[in-house]
Amino acid sequence: MKILNGRELAGFIKERQAHVVRSLRAEKVFPKLLIIRDSDNPVIVKYVELKKRYGEDIGVAVEDFYAKSIEEIRARILEANADSSISGMIVQLPLKDPSRTDEVVSLISPAKDVDGLSGENSKFDSATATAINWLLSGYDVPVATSKIGIVGRGRLVGGPLIRMYKASGYDVSVFGHDSDLTKLRECDIIITATGKPHLISGGLVSPRATVVDAGTASEDGVLVGDVDDSVREREDLYAITPKLGGVGPLTVSVLFENVISAAQKN
Repeated sequence: MKILNGRELAGFIKERQAHVVRSLRAEKVFPKLLIIRDSDNPVIVKYVELKKRYGEDIGVAVEDFYAKSIEEIRARILEANADSSISGMIVQLPLKDPSRTDEVVSLISPAKDVDGLSGENSKFDSATATAINWLLSGYDVPVATSKIGIVGRGRLVGGPLIRMYKASGYDVSVFGHDSDLTKLRECDIIITATGKPHLISGGLVSPRATVVDAGTASEDGVLVGDVDDSVREREDLYAITPKLGGVGPLTVSVLFENVISAAQKN
């Protein structure tokens, strides 16, 4: 069984990005990422810290802006849109009031929307969806000829991945967390991103399947995914992401790839 080690792939990508950034800085181009958040949720704080460390490693400045209200978020986005020193920005989701998400992310300039969240107008694809593609491609998982089950239709992962794969003509079935998940047994590749811990159990996965866990939640202060340990105990799978170091590290790599690209274009 293959372990889809995103951290290993990200290491190679990081080396190349550091070289590109050094070249840009020599030409007086200084890539910068702005992260806007309104929460100190442990999951959010962890991901922000990961991005700050990654930026430091490759020479990209990262500003962490903590907003006390939606109004502050809106104002900071509009300022950043007009600030040529900021290459790209993201709003770290979820917001305290998720109902305001569309309103907020739609304010981000398409040229600076490095997370690809503002929809069709964005100049970039979803960072997490792209990371999943990189991960499967890096480990030679045959996506184009497989039956794919995507669990979750969220803005960050499921929604953009569904659009991406259907546009490519792939065989895709879509499930909600409350769907009949027994039909996942018919899928060669299962990609799950619901934030529902232990949702995917061993009995829902067929032999030789590939399982990608892109779900994140906090359970008793510990980050957990959608996939139950009963899946990881299976020895007859084709491939699976590890508990840590699967999609997450590559998502950060894609994000900074987009920041670098935005800096080059701007």
